[in-house]
Amino acid sequence: MGELAGDRDSFEVRLANVFDEVKHHLDERARRLLLGAMAREIGHGGISLVAGVTSTATDTVGRGVAELAAGIEPDGRIRRRGAGRKPVTETDPGILAALDELVDAESRGDPMRALRWTTKSTAKLADELTSGGHPCSARTVAPLLKQLGFSLHGNSKTIEGRQHPDRDAQFRYINELVSSFQAGGEPVISVDTKKKELIGNYANAGTEWSREPERVNDHDFADKQLGKVAPYGVYDLTANAGWVNVGTSADTAAFAVESIRRWWEHVGRHRYPEAARLLITADSGGSNGSRLRLWKTELATLAAQAGLEITVAHFPPGTSKWNKVEHRLFSFITMNWRARPLTSHQVVIETITATTTKTGLKVRAMLDTSTYEKGIKISDNEMRTWEARHLHRHDFHGDWNYTVTAGPGADAA
Repeated sequence: MGELAGDRDSFEVRLANVFDEVKHHLDERARRLLLGAMAREIGHGGISLVAGVTSTATDTVGRGVAELAAGIEPDGRIRRRGAGRKPVTETDPGILAALDELVDAESRGDPMRALRWTTKSTAKLADELTSGGHPCSARTVAPLLKQLGFSLHGNSKTIEGRQHPDRDAQFRYINELVSSFQAGGEPVISVDTKKKELIGNYANAGTEWSREPERVNDHDFADKQLGKVAPYGVYDLTANAGWVNVGTSADTAAFAVESIRRWWEHVGRHRYPEAARLLITADSGGSNGSRLRLWKTELATLAAQAGLEITVAHFPPGTSKWNKVEHRLFSFITMNWRARPLTSHQVVIETITATTTKTGLKVRAMLDTSTYEKGIKISDNEMRTWEARHLHRHDFHGDWNYTVTAGPGADAA
């Protein structure tokens, strides 16, 4: 090293040659100490110089210098305590390619797309990798899958099936109706029935923080006394407020309209005292389906009782997820009672009314123990007579968009 005052370039070349000649015979720690010794011998600027000529990180050379200065005794270790193991991709460079090929054979969908997924568990993948010469554990496979762009997913409901040619036009029509009603201060509600829920000590999806898990029945057979409930939701788009009528009987058209009637009597008429019209947006199926005769005739009775002209706009088939009540009301109710057994009707009511959001959603609920008869029929002749008196179909898709009025004899319909 005493030649440093001479030809600097020649010295740096010789230094690099010495390191290149021995580095492959040294483990990680020995290389680090050799680099540190070189830097200490050079003195001021030695760390930068050694790092530069040996293409090594200055941190590595600096650690070598620090370890020598601390007087560390040989202990048989290669890496310092707490440094951990090297990544498996470093000790086994071929493992990622092997895993990618292994998973690709079982992938669903186009393997060139980003949304790839596999049906194999990490344990099975680890076994196959190990048998293929890449020993690893299931805990190792999981982060490797993430590096390859995989992640755990459930099903995503995004495929709507064959789209109706007037799908987008109906969406625009609904939007125009909503804007028109809101501009005039008239109420606009979105309605639907949430899926039926078992009442009793049954498991409910989701998780929540607790010291002990809630113990529930290991079966889902309905309790003969408690049965199920059908929550019918009414979401006020303007007020960002929800109303849920929790029915204990059948989910029929009569139940659907009764739910709207209760919302109007307890909330709507007080919130909109000057209203002459009501706009309802709903799915095309279920108890408020666009083809249900009883749904329309019951609405005429409500129109007569409330003194309202009721307009209904249905979402095209297969697009129920766009209904506001789904993601503005029902989704938050589901989040609120996750992992909580619905042990009684009172628990259902209290849990629904406790639902709030950061945007100010308020929800009210009541129990409906009335019995609703199934299978009520309205003949073709009765329906034709009724429509002539009470139903006005809009020019655009009159099967989806129509206005119901009281008219003469509405109660008899």
